[in-house]
Order: sequence, then structure tokens, then C-alpha cells
Amino acid sequence: MSLYDFDRIIDRRNTSSFKWDKYRGTDILPMWVADMDFQSPPAVLAALHERVDHGVFGYTLPPTKLVETVVDMLARDYQWQIKPSWIVWLPGLVCGINVACRTLGNTGDGILTTTPIYPPFLTAPDESNRTLITAPLKGNDHNWQMDFDALDKAVTSDTKMLLFCSPHNPTGRVYSRRELEDVAAFVKQHDLVLCSDEIHCGLILDKGKNHIPTATLDAETATRTITLMAPSKTYNIPGLGASFAIISDPQLRKQFQRAMAGIVPHVNVLAFTAALAAYKDSTDWHDALLDYLRENRDLLEQRIEKIPGLSMGHVEATYLAWIDTRGLELENPSRFFEAAGVGLSDGREFGDPGFVRLNFGCSRDQLNLALERMESAIQQR
Repeated sequence: MSLYDFDRIIDRRNTSSFKWDKYRGTDILPMWVADMDFQSPPAVLAALHERVDHGVFGYTLPPTKLVETVVDMLARDYQWQIKPSWIVWLPGLVCGINVACRTLGNTGDGILTTTPIYPPFLTAPDESNRTLITAPLKGNDHNWQMDFDALDKAVTSDTKMLLFCSPHNPTGRVYSRRELEDVAAFVKQHDLVLCSDEIHCGLILDKGKNHIPTATLDAETATRTITLMAPSKTYNIPGLGASFAIISDPQLRKQFQRAMAGIVPHVNVLAFTAALAAYKDSTDWHDALLDYLRENRDLLEQRIEKIPGLSMGHVEATYLAWIDTRGLELENPSRFFEAAGVGLSDGREFGDPGFVRLNFGCSRDQLNLALERMESAIQQR
């Protein structure tokens, strides 16, 4: 029996919630953007209360204890020995993706990524005056894999970077060491820098799988990798804005920091406070969360399998499901399900029309209600 009540419904309406206010004044269940509907860990809430009671919110340096905790966490969980100087703090992971795109090359140079992919991967290159280049993943039977033939055809002589997501959003894949080694070989072959978004590394649902930071493969891979991480998804504190890049190569780190200069704000005091409490004092909550998400994932997969016209791959990590609606031949799947009272992310925003992404980081009652609405809408069409 868990000490933590993830079944508890917390009313987020009328709280200026980005997730819930999209459907303000309607009965649509928001199951789209990637934040969970659970309260953050008790240790995080207690630390924030204590810091608020202090009453002074001045400019804040990264706390030494937080830096030490991140270094210890990476060594314990991933056998990754890093130096504190490799950490560059950021007020958000999307900010890190955009900074990475600005770090290398010149106007018009190529930034390569795969589809489907988290939407900022598709918008950041253009916002950075770079050229977006995409190659599709192989999705046979929804067993999503990198397609290196497609990547080889897509890459150009002025491509400078591969944007990579591991664990993968939206498909929920946990890449094996062999798959990561193939990614590393590709970026070495084409002399690319790898920007590896690993924000979901704390959300591995399959007990037989482990997250492997791409930069840990070998020394050469490490020197050409910008790793992006954050406590935000795992501990449900995305609105506080505490993220970090890990860059071992001094020259690449200097270029990244130069791209940040004058435009990227410092991380705020409450974000640092929450991050420390999350990483240091929330292990039991994290374990209980993973158990709850596994049960939600299993329920979702069983139900989707029984709904005609829908299918999905197994979710190995994250609290996000990538659902194939192409069997329904809908012109606009996300709009169809909105009309049924379920707000999902549109696959077109991920570069893959015909799919929707469902966030199952919510109470089981809400998940069941959403699935009932989806099933009923399909039966009645």
C-alpha cells in the first residue's frame, strides 16, 4: 500500500494552468501537455514552504549542495562520473534545445532530427536561424527505431547537430546500448554534435530496462555531446523551471555559454530549492509514482488494444502514449476526440499526422473516464 495518494483528484481549474485552461469552461479532460496532475513530493512542498518563510528572494547562485547531489545522483544511477564544472544551469529544457541550436555553425546550417519528435525539436532550428532536416523513425508494429538509412540520406555537408531524445518522446522508447552506439557512430561519421534530451530518464517504467546517458558510451562521444536533464518531469515541477546541461568538452561548453549570454535568465531561488528536495529527499515518492504510472500504462495498453481502429506500441518510459488513429481514417483525430471530451496532443505537431499523444500522468479515475469517452465516440461515429 503506497503512502502517497495518486488517486486523489486535485482541482487545477482556475489556477492559470497551461494544461487545464486550454479547455476552460468546457467538460474536456486535458490529457495533452506533459505535466502530471499529481501533487509534487512532500519533501519538495516542505522545502518550498521553508524557503518562502525565509522571506527573501534575491538573485541566487546554484546551491553547492544541489550541485553535489546531481553529481552523486548521476554516479549512483548511471555510473556517470562528472565534474561540477560540466553543469550549466538553465531555466527550462526547451531553452536548452534552442541554445544548443545557436551554439554551432552559421545562419542556414542544418540541424537534423527524427520524427515523430517532441515539437520544440521541430521549431528550435528555425527560431535559431538554422535549417531543420528531418528523417522518420522506423515504426513497424510500433517498435520505433532509428532509421540510419534515412538519416544518411537526409544529412548534408553543412549539418552541424543531431537533436536526439532518450528516452523518446512521444513513443516511450528506452534505447539499448547497441542502439545508442549506432547513434554515436553516426554523429562521429558525419562530425556532428549530439544534443541529447534525457529529461525523461527518471521515468523508466519497464523494470528490465535502464537509461544509459549517451555521453557515457566513450570518451569521443562525450566530447561531442550536450546532455539536457531536469527534475521537472519526474517530480512534477515543470512550472518552476530548473534544468541543466552537462557538457564535458570545455570548448563546446564555452560556446554553449556564449550562446546563452545576455538572453537566458538565471534559475530562480524556488526552482533550485525544489530541485534539491526532489533529487535528495523524494526517493520513496518517486518509487511509488513509477508503480502507479506502470499500472496506468498497463490499463491503457489493454484498453487501447480492444478499441477498433486504435493501436499503440508498448510504453517503456515516460507517462506519454503515442496512439495510432489511422485505422479510423479521421481527418483530424485530435479534434474528433476533443469533441468527445478528451483533449490530446495532435500528431501533426510531432511531425506525424494520424497519431495522438495521451498523457496518463493522472488519476486512474480520470484515465478510465477518458478511455470511456474515446471508446464511446468511436462506437457512435
